[in-house]
Amino acid sequence: MKRIAIFCGSSAGNDPAYIEAGKALGVYLAQNNIELVFGGGKVGMMGIIADAVLENGGKAIGVIPSILKHKEVMHTGVQEMIVTRTMHKRKQIMYDLSDGFIALPGGYGTLDELFETITWSQLVIHQKPVAILNIEGFFNPLLDMIQFMVNKGFIAKINQEIIISDTQIESLFEKMKNFKPIMEGKHYFGKKMLRAFS
Repeated sequence: MKRIAIFCGSSAGNDPAYIEAGKALGVYLAQNNIELVFGGGKVGMMGIIADAVLENGGKAIGVIPSILKHKEVMHTGVQEMIVTRTMHKRKQIMYDLSDGFIALPGGYGTLDELFETITWSQLVIHQKPVAILNIEGFFNPLLDMIQFMVNKGFIAKINQEIIISDTQIESLFEKMKNFKPIMEGKHYFGKKMLRAFS
């Protein structure tokens, strides 16, 4: 994996563990020559990870819609910044540039990005690893909700397995490297519905 898209908050949250994990992830990316693709802001978790990458000699590519250039305070220190007209185009470019995706603590925007990549994987629009760095159990309620949806028959077990989760950075990346995509014919939606989306 040469590039990883990170989905995370434009806030740093209220637990110092999130900040420390963000910094550690940025250092890991830089030290392993993995380029960061992120939302382009210099504040919150976004800024923390990008700064850690840059301070350790790594490369960061920001992708930010023009409407958020001031709200999220565009990071001016990255090697490359792509400004888009819409939020959708921002996500599309982040997905296209990246070899995999990792979600860290965040809010609505983070969940939107995470679930779109999961849905696209389910529909075989991409076959890249989708992961969660579950810092201090942040995503436990979400994972419990997904399990509840599986139990109630709304998510197939095989599609639950799209999500890679770990509490440690190195073991998370090991899982991502070993990720084997679910082949098209085995997806819950099947080939007939997939053709409708093509």
